[in-house]
Amino acid sequence: MPETFAQKLLARKAGLEYVQPGQIVTVRPDRVLTHDNTSAIARQFAQIGVDRVFDPAASVVVLDHVTPAADVTYAVSHQDTRRFVKRHSIAAFYDIGEGICHQVLPEYGHAWPGALIVGSDSHTPTHGAFGAFATGIGRTETAAVLATGRIWLRVPETIRIEIRGELPPLVTAKDVILHIIGALGADGADYRSVEFAGEAIRQMDMSGRMVITNMAAEMGAKNAVIEPDDVTRDWLSGRVSTRYEEVHADPDAPYERTLGFDVAGLVPQVACPHRVDNVVPVGHVSGARIDQALIGTCTNGRLPDLEAAADILRGRQIAPGVRLLVLPASRSVLLEAMALGFIADLVAAGATLLNPGCGPCLGAHEGCLAPGEVSISTGNRNFRGRMGSKESEIYLASPATVAASALMGTIVDPRSVT
Repeated sequence: MPETFAQKLLARKAGLEYVQPGQIVTVRPDRVLTHDNTSAIARQFAQIGVDRVFDPAASVVVLDHVTPAADVTYAVSHQDTRRFVKRHSIAAFYDIGEGICHQVLPEYGHAWPGALIVGSDSHTPTHGAFGAFATGIGRTETAAVLATGRIWLRVPETIRIEIRGELPPLVTAKDVILHIIGALGADGADYRSVEFAGEAIRQMDMSGRMVITNMAAEMGAKNAVIEPDDVTRDWLSGRVSTRYEEVHADPDAPYERTLGFDVAGLVPQVACPHRVDNVVPVGHVSGARIDQALIGTCTNGRLPDLEAAADILRGRQIAPGVRLLVLPASRSVLLEAMALGFIADLVAAGATLLNPGCGPCLGAHEGCLAPGEVSISTGNRNFRGRMGSKESEIYLASPATVAASALMGTIVDPRSVT
């Protein structure tokens, strides 16, 4: 019987021959991801009444959201996390400065084709870029998984999205997924597994693919996946020591629906305040003033993103009155970007370099916005108050669009400044 990716993988993890959408299955995750919320999860874990984490080798803990600690409350939270990790012999612990969990996890070989990954973060579907079933879960669920090694999941219906055509210059994966979210809406894939396919996907590097699966969460997807190919295997080579078996959907799989998007004529896109699905071509908001520009986050803080920004800003200066914040997604990305000169180019142009981590994206410390201020960001959310004041505004765009806007002091089409 033909099966989707989600059906095949969840059946395998549940030890069943076949599962159907809507069925409840009990599975054992290969990896359980937590971050700064580990301390809260640890308290819930203690209330369960077990002495040890079920499988310390399956747990990955990354301190990334408010790092370094912004105040005593966060410092105590980090301290509690370090104690929990030590007490339960969790080896895969990445302290402050290592980077954002969704970048660090695959860099250190914790994501692979056919893996089942759950994480106490809504953007855990990012790891579907590597052919994994990856989904976000709540803190209480995470504590239970740490205690029992098991979780129940409802097998999701599947939407297949085929992306055709060759992307024009300075149009990126970020523009593609913003366009799709704008078309489908913030609830367009609620509790669905989304399979992304098509020649445009095949032409993307792993960085671009991670953008696609990361932002699938913004249209409600339970998980998102891109079928592994040589690009995937080459990126994972030397990183993953786990032996894995790829999971591929059947050609005649029973999709709830199949959608097609031709991106050959796509232009840079912008998500306007205060909804991620409030998406328009960049020309519709050209000239809108900005106070702050952000290049980074788990969506667009990788090497190609920093390179795209450096290519626009090299030898130039950002506009007076604009703050350009740059935070690489990981220590590894930072070191590579330094070696290639991208960081020097950005700092020379007036950018402020922040440590690898989530930083301004969640509005908890670095780069908070004041009332009335406007930011253009490569992040994945622009909800009211997301980056500070509820009276501020956030636009979402690609690194090229953000860099070009920082250069001009207003939102502009990056193609107009190159």
